[in-house]
Amino acid sequence: MEADGLAALSVRGVAERVGTTTRAVYALFGSKDALVAALGNRAFTMLDGALDELPMSADPAADLVEAAVVVFRRLAVEHRSLYRVAVQQNPTSPQVVAGFLPTAGQAWRHLRRRVARIEEIGVLGSRSIDEATLQFHALCEGLAALELRGLLPAGAEERTWRDAIASLLAGFAVR
Repeated sequence: MEADGLAALSVRGVAERVGTTTRAVYALFGSKDALVAALGNRAFTMLDGALDELPMSADPAADLVEAAVVVFRRLAVEHRSLYRVAVQQNPTSPQVVAGFLPTAGQAWRHLRRRVARIEEIGVLGSRSIDEATLQFHALCEGLAALELRGLLPAGAEERTWRDAIASLLAGFAVR
């Protein structure tokens, strides 16, 4: 799936790849939609786990830059298909998305706690933690979309992410 995307995903292909039968895959997941929901859960479990493993320093703003570059960017670049299923929810039905919303919510709450740390040092300006978390996520998702389409400066992708997130955080401080 990683190379060809969700459109190429089939229960038969998964069974062949892991050396089992389609019946075994259906017994484990129940349907192709449930398999896709499991992939969404996997992506958000990876995000949440990576956020958890990322050390927290005395500088919460620098920590958010690292979260964007080390966690979010890595998922988008190294696991494109999982990123597309989970974050972009493309091409995924609302019923499939409902299958991974609890895991997505856990990752979101983890990210929100990291954003809350910058409120503690007075860097959110007039924004609420929820607004700042949404804006942070929106910038990350936009940067990922541009990078996946090859529209960020070649060889400067990580620097572009760092500069953009640092600028967003600096802008938060403006009232």
